[in-house]
Amino acid sequence: MNPTLTPHARVRMQQRGIRAAALDALLDFGAERHIHGCGREIVFLDKKARARLARNNPQGARALERLKGTYAIIGDGVVITVGHRFRRIPRD
Repeated sequence: MNPTLTPHARVRMQQRGIRAAALDALLDFGAERHIHGCGREIVFLDKKARARLARNNPQGARALERLKGTYAIIGDGVVITVGHRFRRIPRD
């Protein structure tokens, strides 16, 4: 998958050390949750998503620890920003 990135997302990827391959894996296997009030989605790796990634790509499972806390904010099919989570994502 080759996602469309905003210039802000490209800068944040470089600043935060998130590689394009990591973002692709996150978008392919990650869980999505709606962010209330702004019409955006947050994509992150929960336990089920990590299991899907490990099953689909055993070599990628080793790099899973780096991806574990990574998230992406998506709006209108465009990646707005990416980062590392330090807090839990609340359930709906």
